[in-house]
Amino acid sequence: MKRRILGGTGMSVSEYALGAMMFGAMGNTDHDESVRMIHTALDAGINLVDTADVYSGGESELIVAKALKGRRDDIVLATKFGLPMGEDPNRRGGSARWIHRAVEDSLRRLETDHIDLYQMHRPDPHTDLDETLGALSDLVRAGKVRAVGGSFFSPEEIVEAQWTAERRGHHRFRTEQPPYSILTRGVESRVLPTAQRYGMGVLTFGPLNSGWLSGRADPTGGHRNAGPGAKMFDLAQPGVRAKADAVRELTALAAEAGLPLPHLAVAFVRAHPAVTAVLIGPRRPEQLADLLAAADVELGDDLLDRIDEIVPPGVDVNPGDFYIDPTPPITEKRLRRR
Repeated sequence: MKRRILGGTGMSVSEYALGAMMFGAMGNTDHDESVRMIHTALDAGINLVDTADVYSGGESELIVAKALKGRRDDIVLATKFGLPMGEDPNRRGGSARWIHRAVEDSLRRLETDHIDLYQMHRPDPHTDLDETLGALSDLVRAGKVRAVGGSFFSPEEIVEAQWTAERRGHHRFRTEQPPYSILTRGVESRVLPTAQRYGMGVLTFGPLNSGWLSGRADPTGGHRNAGPGAKMFDLAQPGVRAKADAVRELTALAAEAGLPLPHLAVAFVRAHPAVTAVLIGPRRPEQLADLLAAADVELGDDLLDRIDEIVPPGVDVNPGDFYIDPTPPITEKRLRRR
């Protein structure tokens, strides 16, 4: 497994990272099987494991802790904070009060004395970034965290965080974790170039776009086409129909190139020069085995150009996939009139 340096942290990480969102009640409820999957990934050369406190209410972190016993020092361990951990509005966000509580909870569940990369899961419009970065800097100075980063930050928010850290003397975000796939290329326009400009490492998630690029005969079927994400699979939506059309073309292109569609999809993300590591988030052992088989797949310029013809650079085929948009509607009442 090839390695890259994670931004300016000096930490060497594998080009594949293991995302642990599917370990626990949100995905695979068999702890022993989940532990074996983590071991399989580590034995294949993956050395970056990424989880979050909110994944299955902390269960994912507990599973990761089981898997890393005796191997912790060999692993770059990343987790995230910020999304709601209960009904109490003080158990979320980027306040110093919550950050100091959240990190202790994660350290306890992960059974470790430090986190290599502590990431803010989403921007918090209710908290001053000076407050958030100050609290995170305290954690770095205390040795509980080695580096800090963000996830799902817009270009403007990335810049604001960098400038705030410089002006106030805080530790700055060293990484960004955006969604990125052949079908969601919007980050190529501004997010990835902004991260490059500040020397940030980039950990991308969703290379298979919630199963659309998994190679299934009917990507609108499966466990994710119900609940909050159901709109991503509703063919009555124009953006979803456009994705279905693109997937048919990409499937044909992958077959022509002699590649399974998932291998084409993950190799595409890895090919972008801004990307440090691609997070893969398998739920079952066979999914992990298939993705690991694509670790050495490299796409030539001709094939990348063919992909560009199907989905142009910088385009999200279905703008409704994610809430980040160049011109987002103002849905929060407090922002409508100021």
